[in-house]
Amino acid sequence: MSTDTNSISSKLNDLLEKTYDAEKGFKQASEKVENTKLKTFFESKSAERYNFGHQLKAEIKGYGEDVEKGDSLTAKAHRTWIDMKAFFASDTDEAMLEEVIRGEKAAIQEYNEVLSETALPPTTLEVLTRHRDTIQKELAVLNNLETIS
Repeated sequence: MSTDTNSISSKLNDLLEKTYDAEKGFKQASEKVENTKLKTFFESKSAERYNFGHQLKAEIKGYGEDVEKGDSLTAKAHRTWIDMKAFFASDTDEAMLEEVIRGEKAAIQEYNEVLSETALPPTTLEVLTRHRDTIQKELAVLNNLETIS
């Protein structure tokens, strides 16, 4: 396990980038769906990821490292896929929900990788664990929404 602050900051910057991507993805999904409850849920998740981003930035700065900004190529491709699904899908809300679920599963995996591969100080460990646990709870809600839609 690594305790190097550059390594930890690099991993946190990767999570930050994906958090920005999730924020944008949720916002985009909220604009594509017609179901009011789903729209509100996606909007709240976008705001939540915005807050996650600020928490990650604080952790990175706490290590005396620079915060990297930008869109990942994977996220741009994912949002393009959301656009295509919305265009071609007969049930747009269901298509958006499927894509969001796929993204959330990937987010949990990414958090688990950082949590398992890196020796983290208690404050960073707490922030990342809380983020991951929140995403896992939301995934259960999303899976329930999928069975309803």
